[in-house]
Amino acid sequence: MKKLFLASWFAGSSTLLPKFVGEDLTGKKVAFIPTACRYDMSSEERNAYDYINGKDKQALENLGLVVEDLEISDKNSTEIEESILGADCLFVGGGSTFFLIQELKRKGADRMITRHIEQGKLYMGTSAGSLIPQRHIVAEENDDPKYAPDLKGDAQGLGLIDFYLYVHYGRHYYGDDDAFFNKYYAHLNCIKIDDNQAVTVHGDKIEVVTAPKSCIPEFSLP
Repeated sequence: MKKLFLASWFAGSSTLLPKFVGEDLTGKKVAFIPTACRYDMSSEERNAYDYINGKDKQALENLGLVVEDLEISDKNSTEIEESILGADCLFVGGGSTFFLIQELKRKGADRMITRHIEQGKLYMGTSAGSLIPQRHIVAEENDDPKYAPDLKGDAQGLGLIDFYLYVHYGRHYYGDDDAFFNKYYAHLNCIKIDDNQAVTVHGDKIEVVTAPKSCIPEFSLP
């Protein structure tokens, strides 16, 4: 049975995970995939994503999880499969959704991840990591296909969920949130979540869960 915790920013909603999982997470291994932020970017963006990943790792460790990095672009298919198989759960970080799905497909990791999720392995994501379970990735100026030329226009995601997510709603990273939403997402079956929220999927049950606003780390993207 599918079990997904799809966060806008995991560090802002991580306190909600234990109740969703329903078991002690202490000592369990999580394969942490930071690949979405490995595309060519400015030093300012790099610092921002290092901070975001650091907060997410800290949040996972605070829950008792043992974090093991799995950089997809640095591994071959056998190494990726072994890391995923040896992990109790999977975590995929934020960045470019298109670059992320390109690298997953290039190594065959998209099929590996999908198979393990369908077998019941817990999947967690931040931002781009929460978007790849969609059937398709939405192209917009803040998530540009130009970072993934090998996709050649293929915007298919993992196809694990029947809805779309608009992440970081209320953070104003993209200017006017409502105008941005109406331009790219209003025609879709889309759920808007702030950085203290996540969408949980357990089989066919879908729920939006919300932590206190105070859980969101003090930070804004440059």
